[in-house]
Amino acid sequence: MPFTRTSTAASLARRGRNLPAAGRLAQAAQASRAAIAVDPARRLRRMHDQLFRAYGPQHWWPAKTSFEVILGAYLTQNTAWKAVERSLASLRAAGALTMDGLRSIPLDELRRLIRPSGFITRKAPALKAFVAMLDEEFGGSLASLAAAPTPALRRRLLALPGVGPETADAILLYALDHPVPVADEYLRRIVERHQLLAPPPGRSRVSYDALTDLTRRAFAADPAAGRARLYNEFHALTVAVGKAHCGRVADCEGCPLAADLRYRSDELSAISDQPPARTLPRQGRTAAAVRRKAEC
Repeated sequence: MPFTRTSTAASLARRGRNLPAAGRLAQAAQASRAAIAVDPARRLRRMHDQLFRAYGPQHWWPAKTSFEVILGAYLTQNTAWKAVERSLASLRAAGALTMDGLRSIPLDELRRLIRPSGFITRKAPALKAFVAMLDEEFGGSLASLAAAPTPALRRRLLALPGVGPETADAILLYALDHPVPVADEYLRRIVERHQLLAPPPGRSRVSYDALTDLTRRAFAADPAAGRARLYNEFHALTVAVGKAHCGRVADCEGCPLAADLRYRSDELSAISDQPPARTLPRQGRTAAAVRRKAEC
């Protein structure tokens, strides 16, 4: 039978019926640890804490103004951040890293300036469309844009050309300070490799909405007033660990989240009376072992 919070609690309760008080307390503590081990949202919340202890505050988004955040959110689509930095530097040198500058710059010149970021025939018109929407519907004011209700604002952003869920949520969170989680490929790898979620039948990947829903549940018990800050920090931390350890092939050696794999294995083994499975692959294994490592 697969492990669930219900079956875990029932199993531990049966074992603890005849224990003395101290034993029952220990059993209750084990049940609490086991619940965390099998609850994806609680495990993800622990991961935030593990990453924060390892990496500290990330001070995201790397930009000087909210408008620069928005430009970066567009330009980073399917592009390494170093390439985005080159594009932003070109825009700044041309005086186009402001709303006035972006309004006035010809489309062909904008394409030339953002060339390092790639996909210029799509990204340049998309940037122009954002500024046009801001002017026509919000008086050219980011403050007025930010004052709109989150659900309606997200729908409006998604209706713009070149804006998908990740870009919309990054703009909402980092530029406009709305408490929405952001998911990306790094988070998907972490969630799938740690078996927090599995793709639905017939699909090969966990969906974006499933990732953001899990993140919301992970931080649901935290005060609402601080949730935007937590979402901000968590996304930045997953990028940090993703770049260091969770690339196309996982490198679990030294990963701050390796403890999550050990914790889950130990707690589930304690429940089932089975020895814990080896969950941390070592470096220098064969190609087959590397493939297994990517599934850890």
